[in-house]
Amino acid sequence: DSQGRERTREFNILRKDKEDGGAQFFYVFFKRPSDVSTMVFMVHKYTDKADDRWMYLPNLDLVKRIAASDKRTSFVGSNFMYEDVSGRNLNEDTHELLQSDGKYYVIKNTPKKPNEVEFSSYTVQIDKKTFLPVKAVYFKNGKEYRIVEAVKTAVIDGIPTVTESKVTDIEAGSSTVSKFSKVKYNIGLKENIFTERYLRRPPREVR
Repeated sequence: DSQGRERTREFNILRKDKEDGGAQFFYVFFKRPSDVSTMVFMVHKYTDKADDRWMYLPNLDLVKRIAASDKRTSFVGSNFMYEDVSGRNLNEDTHELLQSDGKYYVIKNTPKKPNEVEFSSYTVQIDKKTFLPVKAVYFKNGKEYRIVEAVKTAVIDGIPTVTESKVTDIEAGSSTVSKFSKVKYNIGLKENIFTERYLRRPPREVR
């Protein structure tokens, strides 16, 4: 944060694409430190309707549905937002190509329902070679206030992958870095893992 204090959290993420370009499931299992251990965040992401999100709070033994109105709030105290974890639905914005050069596409995205979000627009820089979004800049009242960027990328199992990302909150003077390790693809995840019964009973794949 702006005072130089740091906080570290460790978690495992499972993701299953139900179909290419279609619905996705996310399961985030927190391991460390002790105050968040065994906490779970789960998302069912859709292309044609609002996403479903749940949080399991083990200290209260409580499964909490996260309302759509809360998706632009802090993800467990970090500078990432709930929506950053699973991604924003393309249908929620209008899109305009601002620039195309030898390396990047730059897309301007304007929310269709501006009263439901804290930003007025955001731009995304997309790598032409990998099609990974490498930088997103959010604007509010005509000024940059938040930046999300891919710091490191790698090709894993033939798939371009972000291995380190960073969010900077310009207003607050704080940032969050997310580092991904031991990334594996096509490991045969079963769809029933991504159901409410596994919020309290984490599957072996995340332990």
